Amino acid sequence: MRQFEAVRSRETQRLRWRSRRGLLELDIVLGRFWAGCGEELDESEAGSLARLLAMPDNDLLDLVMGRRPCPDPALLPLLQRLKAA
Repeated sequence: MRQFEAVRSRETQRLRWRSRRGLLELDIVLGRFWAGCGEELDESEAGSLARLLAMPDNDLLDLVMGRRPCPDPALLPLLQRLKAA
């Protein structure tokens, strides 16, 4: 169990680092997300966040701000959490 927690912690740290973006708006949203509930991500949510963070900043901002629909329904629950942050 301890090894799993160490791996999980490293993955969470990587996601947190990748959350640092070039757009101030995204930095604010992602910073609030991490401060509020980011440490509570389960494995599925961590995978969804990794997929979102792989997007270009402007595309991700459009999704978070609701300017365009999400192309993947599997990402919707995490997007809702980001919007609520």
